[in-house]
Amino acid sequence: MDAAPPTRRFRMVCAYDGTAYFGWQTQPGHACLQETIERVLAGIVKADRVEIHASGRTDHGVHARGQVFHCDLATRMSPKSLMMALNANGRLPPDIRIRACREVPPDFHARYSAVRKEYRYYVWNTRLMPPAKRLYHAHVARPLDLAAMQAAARRLVGEHDFAAFAANPNRPIASTVRTIHAFEIAKRGSRITFRVQGNGFLYKMVRSLVGFLLRVGAGQERPEAVDTLLAPGTPRTARVPSAPACGLFLWQVWYE
Repeated sequence: MDAAPPTRRFRMVCAYDGTAYFGWQTQPGHACLQETIERVLAGIVKADRVEIHASGRTDHGVHARGQVFHCDLATRMSPKSLMMALNANGRLPPDIRIRACREVPPDFHARYSAVRKEYRYYVWNTRLMPPAKRLYHAHVARPLDLAAMQAAARRLVGEHDFAAFAANPNRPIASTVRTIHAFEIAKRGSRITFRVQGNGFLYKMVRSLVGFLLRVGAGQERPEAVDTLLAPGTPRTARVPSAPACGLFLWQVWYE
């Protein structure tokens, strides 16, 4: 009788359109990305159950180009064969694809080993929203002051207490202090791209940052107001709305 295959840890990068899903994390009664991928993986490796661990949880309607997850699988399949099996027609839904797969040491963790993440947020800034853009951009019809938003974004760079830009995750967190390494805003045609990199992000933090910056762009807040909101212990208020989920993409995750 052949010996059982060894258990190995795999790191995968996946892209998905989050429109049809109730977010990343498995939730009973809802279609979620985690459960969908786990079910397909279990079928491929002939396991009763497979558990995957992601770099972070995306919300209902949020998309990803570079979500990273790891899993432990008892299989002799090569990373390339495993990726091809996952992407084969009829297995994963067409709105989920595995972009990369590699074997990693057993101490690698998709969340805790991450050192930097990048999110991008897209706004379509014109009177009419083209129907083909509606699932991947927030629509803002009124003119926005790009220079004012850029000035406010520069004030967000660095290590700060981002409590005023976080929603309640309904779970304990050790600290609301995070470091933003870069925050760039660019406009090309009707599309405005918000590109933010940091060592980690709080629950709904990116959408909250963009929501506030859109208020700055609309003239409802001044760039200098960022300094007040970053004061340690400043609570979340109505001054900081959450931008719609559809414009947000988890773009890339870096590891040492």
